[in-house]
Amino acid sequence: MKQLTIAAIAALALSACATRPESIAASYVSHEKYAGNDCTQLSTYLSDARSQLQKVSAMQDSKANMDAATVFFVLVPASKLSGDHAADVARMKGEVEAIETAQVKRGCKVARLS
Repeated sequence: MKQLTIAAIAALALSACATRPESIAASYVSHEKYAGNDCTQLSTYLSDARSQLQKVSAMQDSKANMDAATVFFVLVPASKLSGDHAADVARMKGEVEAIETAQVKRGCKVARLS
């Protein structure tokens, strides 16, 4: 019975851990926000947005790694105490998608990352 209780607590704690960036869906951002920009501007915005996405994704990964370590030792995910960056990741993914859509609508040469 004791092992079952420990397993249940561990499963609950692990399910509360910070989400990995690749599992976070993009927030909706309208491509119309970028409709008045030319291809060069859109390319610059896209580069900046991808850079920012990479930055917040790394921060979110760090939170997920810390959660995994703290749950192992104290059964409480650290991100539950200090927050995570999931909303920022979702927003930046949405910005990247919106800029890419604006590039397609404008007829720009699009360099998509996989």
